[in-house]
Amino acid sequence: MNPIRPAVLSLFLCIFIVLNLFSQDRIKVKKVKILPVPTFGYSPETKTYVGVVSLFTIDLYQDSITRSSNSKVEFNYTWNKQIVLETEWNYFLKDEAWFTQGLFHYSKYPDLYYGIGDKTLNSAEVNFESARIKADIDLLRNIKNKWFVGIGINYFNFAKVSYNSSKMVHPELKDASNGGLKLILLNDSRNNILTPTKGTYFKFVNSFKFSENFYDQITIDMRQYYGFGKKQNQTIAGRFYQSSVINTPPFYDYSLVGGDKLVRGYYFGRYRDKNLSTLQLEYRVNLFWKIGLATFGGVSAIYPDLSSIGKLSAKPNLGCGLRFLVDKKENTSLRFDYAVGSNDQSGFYVSFGESF
Repeated sequence: MNPIRPAVLSLFLCIFIVLNLFSQDRIKVKKVKILPVPTFGYSPETKTYVGVVSLFTIDLYQDSITRSSNSKVEFNYTWNKQIVLETEWNYFLKDEAWFTQGLFHYSKYPDLYYGIGDKTLNSAEVNFESARIKADIDLLRNIKNKWFVGIGINYFNFAKVSYNSSKMVHPELKDASNGGLKLILLNDSRNNILTPTKGTYFKFVNSFKFSENFYDQITIDMRQYYGFGKKQNQTIAGRFYQSSVINTPPFYDYSLVGGDKLVRGYYFGRYRDKNLSTLQLEYRVNLFWKIGLATFGGVSAIYPDLSSIGKLSAKPNLGCGLRFLVDKKENTSLRFDYAVGSNDQSGFYVSFGESF
């Protein structure tokens, strides 16, 4: 299905919903703001989807040190007959002495699989189904000047994996689960978690995971934000992300290209291998009233080991988007992005807050 037609429809329906919501008062409970929003959108992983999301903005302390926290609860049903239920949070305790973030996710999910490597073909596409449960919980301590250290635990289960394909057999495409322990180093001086306009973000995670065998996953996430212009209405954001897996993980836990949060314009998991390097840049500008625009792009590489980097084909992506401000105090926007990648890949995304 060509994503442009449902993407345009999703855009206008979402704008209509938001405009109607702003004719009503948002629910306020003490120092917690709750924004319930019906969702209607499109992404390459789900096609058209409908659902509901409640976004919680939490500012219990209301001081100059502790940034606002946030969480969300979301339910979606997609035209691909996928069911997704998810909650996630980012929470600062008083004076940011501690920080916790996490995710609980359940989905019943028809999906696509192309195999492992950066040169897998569209003709190798396999439809498979699975039920997924994911839990991810981190707890970090502020040691000095917004530098945090901590630990985390995670669990991921792919069950009821099934597929019928006359094209090829993927022996790795089977039921699997993993659990693990994470060591985390974080520096986060962003002025806002969902929609940063200035500051630095650096996160290093070493995950020790156990499945059929032991494997290690290392991720480095570096971001920089520069605000400028009249009333600081323009932002340039940059991100470098590296994921490396040592030993052999389950098929779902390789480094993956795609999705709303990492490399827009590619089906999430369209390319996967042990290593991923990506550089993404984005320019955002607030135009008038609650309306803003963004343009973004980048280049990514997916590869099995360092010796193969010179033989890789780069995976570029390019896109633009519309921003609609839904919370002026917290500078939180509803985001509509359209992006294209190589090999006939594209995607339309609707979400709260920026991709990074």
